[in-house]
Amino acid sequence: MDNTSAAAALMELNSVSKIYGIGNVGVYALDGIDLSINYGEYVAIMGASGSGKSTLMHILGCLDVPTSGSYRLAGRDTGSLDELELAEVRNRLIGFVFQQFHLLPQLSAWRNVEMPLLYSGERNGKKRKERAVVALEKVGLAHRIDHRPTELSGGEQQRVAIARALVGNPSLILADEPTGNLSTSQWGQVLELFDDFFTKGQTVVLITHDPVVAKAAKRIVHIKDGHIIDDEQSVIVHPEANMPGGVSLHELD
Repeated sequence: MDNTSAAAALMELNSVSKIYGIGNVGVYALDGIDLSINYGEYVAIMGASGSGKSTLMHILGCLDVPTSGSYRLAGRDTGSLDELELAEVRNRLIGFVFQQFHLLPQLSAWRNVEMPLLYSGERNGKKRKERAVVALEKVGLAHRIDHRPTELSGGEQQRVAIARALVGNPSLILADEPTGNLSTSQWGQVLELFDDFFTKGQTVVLITHDPVVAKAAKRIVHIKDGHIIDDEQSVIVHPEANMPGGVSLHELD
């Protein structure tokens, strides 16, 4: 049975191009990309340095906008959103995990994790801490909630960053080279977490240059020179996929 037929698209890119520079010196980072990712998929976007995968990640995460073409997220054309609305989308619909952990060194683990809740306007400090602790429990760090980043291993710091991405119950976990600063044993633990999120219905998109890391996903999209050159369509969509994770773009109007 084709699981994609009944699934709804979370992300839809149609003829998306991104050009840096102007006139005759313009360089296509992306050139006419068509891509659809459904709720509940676990997708790896794989390519070498300079392939366009980072530019694609920035567009998927509403960190940048296409030069041409359209990007629809949760049914809404992101091209119609202004900067404040895009910031709201990033905060409420997307959980980001980066190669760099971006933790504040002076804050404990749970206080780092609560930061997106502060940005979203949650004023109840008790509720913020409760949600932060629950997120840390999900990544196996219930015993480290009061530790600062300097007191944690690299793998533990990345798990704190993943908990921070989860705390707002996003529709999408967007992970950009999340294992890049970790040892083999540590990135194995991180990939196990992503697989667990997928089995519980979370949408996960993993950006990587590493084919071993990409194989952790259920679908691999290969990108080269700004083009999708292969899309391994052995798509698995979890039947309990989050559609969407607590808020739709239309609720942000």
